[in-house]
Amino acid sequence: MRPKQWIKNGFVLGPLVFSGEFLDVGAIGCALSAALLFCLASSASYIVNDIRDIERDRRHPRKSQTRPLAAGVISVQIALALLFAIYGALIWGWFAAPDAALVIVCYMLLNLAYTFVLKHQPVVDIFTIAIGFVLRVYAGATALAVPVSAWMFVTTLCLALYLAAVKRRQELIQSGAEGRKVLEKYSVSLIERYAEMSATAALVFYGMFVMSAKPQLVITVPLVLFGLFRYWYVVEELDSGESPTDSLLADWQLLLTIVLWVGACCWALWPVRG
Repeated sequence: MRPKQWIKNGFVLGPLVFSGEFLDVGAIGCALSAALLFCLASSASYIVNDIRDIERDRRHPRKSQTRPLAAGVISVQIALALLFAIYGALIWGWFAAPDAALVIVCYMLLNLAYTFVLKHQPVVDIFTIAIGFVLRVYAGATALAVPVSAWMFVTTLCLALYLAAVKRRQELIQSGAEGRKVLEKYSVSLIERYAEMSATAALVFYGMFVMSAKPQLVITVPLVLFGLFRYWYVVEELDSGESPTDSLLADWQLLLTIVLWVGACCWALWPVRG
């Protein structure tokens, strides 16, 4: 189920912050419900992926130790039972939050396509990962019934492309094609250009979003810039980045930057009472 990876579902809460609804108890409940459903959906996708790749993972130096199926910690039968239990919970979630659930179904179908086909296609694999983050944001907006700026969508896409490209770079450097077949079709220099272009685009689009839609958020731009710089430092100098979540949780400066960014956003967007 990879609970550490649930931190990615924080993207679902983005619309809650940017819509200024973060003081509304009902809105908070809807956003958290959508995030919880995404945690279940992503867990189901991870289980399917790990069952599909169990033999390859057993030959991988790190995954053979960290993934329960490959490491023999749990059996395929138990994993399947857990998978069906999660599917049952998601069916209940469909009735609890039908609008957000429809987006989550799209996310799960995308991940199934990724597991069996798309992750073997160069460039397509990176974009598939990134689209998953865009769907998280869309699910959060749908749960709250609030519009989301097109700038926010394209910024999320570019940031996710950056993270996915860096992940592929580190996988290629640390494990080569043994870890993932699609890596045979990449080179480090190519992926680095992808990452640099995506990071630059994310910063530019975020700045345009701020200036055009939320000028009060201009104070957050330096934090975003520092976060991009720090993450690349962690990847390049500390040899991390194969798992963006692990990189985040292991670096206190990245964690602090995100906390400060969220705090600055909430402060800047705090509703003014007349």
